[in-house]
Amino acid sequence: MMESVVKIEGESEGKQDDNLIEGCRMPVRMIQNDEWPLAEIVSIKDEKNTKYFYVHFIDYNKRLDEWVTIDRLDLTKLQPPSKDQKTPLKELKKPTSGSRASSPDRDQVNGGLLKTKAVRKRKLEGEFSTIDVDGVLPIRMSASPGLPEVNEPLQSLVTPILPRQTGSMVLDKTNDDLVTRIKNIHMIELGRHRIKPWYFSPYPYELTLNNSIIFLCEFCLKYMKSRNCLVRHKAKCNLRHPPGNEIYRKGTVSFFEIDGRKNKFYSQNLGLLAKLFLDHKTLYYDTDPFLFYVMTEFDSRGFHIVGYFSKEKESTEDYNVACILTLPPFQRKGFGKLLIEFSYILSQFEGKTGSPEKPLSDLGLLSYRSYWCQAILEFILKLPEPAEGDRAQITINEICEATSIRREDVIYTLCNMNLINYYKGQYIITLAKDTVDSHKRSMLKRRVRIDPKCLHWTPKDWSKRGKW
Repeated sequence: MMESVVKIEGESEGKQDDNLIEGCRMPVRMIQNDEWPLAEIVSIKDEKNTKYFYVHFIDYNKRLDEWVTIDRLDLTKLQPPSKDQKTPLKELKKPTSGSRASSPDRDQVNGGLLKTKAVRKRKLEGEFSTIDVDGVLPIRMSASPGLPEVNEPLQSLVTPILPRQTGSMVLDKTNDDLVTRIKNIHMIELGRHRIKPWYFSPYPYELTLNNSIIFLCEFCLKYMKSRNCLVRHKAKCNLRHPPGNEIYRKGTVSFFEIDGRKNKFYSQNLGLLAKLFLDHKTLYYDTDPFLFYVMTEFDSRGFHIVGYFSKEKESTEDYNVACILTLPPFQRKGFGKLLIEFSYILSQFEGKTGSPEKPLSDLGLLSYRSYWCQAILEFILKLPEPAEGDRAQITINEICEATSIRREDVIYTLCNMNLINYYKGQYIITLAKDTVDSHKRSMLKRRVRIDPKCLHWTPKDWSKRGKW
């Protein structure tokens, strides 16, 4: 009798297995936190008599996608695929995890802006309201974060929209290719580090077979299929630093400027490497219009790549960053802010303000928000103290000139931190003691800073050159 029961259960499990096809959804157990979020089957494969399912966790970043076995699927809540099934927009809102994406309601978006009060009509420019803050802004220090005497916070008048939530923020349904949705590389070896990629990158197909490891030369970034090939390459490779000009060095940190036209091979390999960790990056081979600034750490073996950012030689929008990346082994160590700070120092040398190209990845957006807050507060707190009875005063343009941060980003940051308020017919900047204390604590963690005196670089006017 027991044998009969076992047989029936096995048949039932086999039928459920047959119902699992691409597009099905069900809760899947995440290894990281043992939660069971809803996931969608993207692809299925058989390997050594075991069936594997490539799943995308709905409302989570694509870097968490992975191959799982059937024991991690909750088949009791299986949802069959429906025609033109897409992630509902409401599911992309209000993430509860740091790895989740977020997206504003589309019906709220009007010309790239979010309006919260239609009664108050204000001019719209780009992605932010050009609120009338051209005048002098008094700075008010407050002992408490609460400001009952302030008539109305500026943030309630206008809520600036975040960069477009595409690319690595959510799944790009407009260019939803099954091949590019699945990670094609199991691991890369770069110098002393083995790194697990986050996204698809178009390395040669033969290098991506059988969950193989791709070996990269950490100086020229050439890719190879085996360690033996890497050893032979190292014996012939003379590079001990990125090609191009070293334009900055302080301590062990250096920056190299690389022309995408003069160093095409390195630039293309850098693009392939970056694509493993930047889902929204689409440019790999057309490197001529770009400059690449590679940050390295120096030791007795050479200059080891930590991260980089690229910028257009001629940007009609005055973007000072096209793509920016800190490699995973060096994240959460302050190198991201160092890259951002260096991009703005270059803008200062050029005598202009700058802004990163949109869309930013989720991690990039967090880094820029944090940098903008720290840079603006650092400048405000360094203002000379006014005479007794007076308040320190400042304009938005003065903040832009001192930090090289674009005006829209300054206004967005002040709004986001709730620092600028409308009080008795004028806008004022209000600094609560908690805000100042939090800023001082965060600045203590930034032990490595860019020293403009160590930058040896002259900006070029690329518009006057016949060729890049």
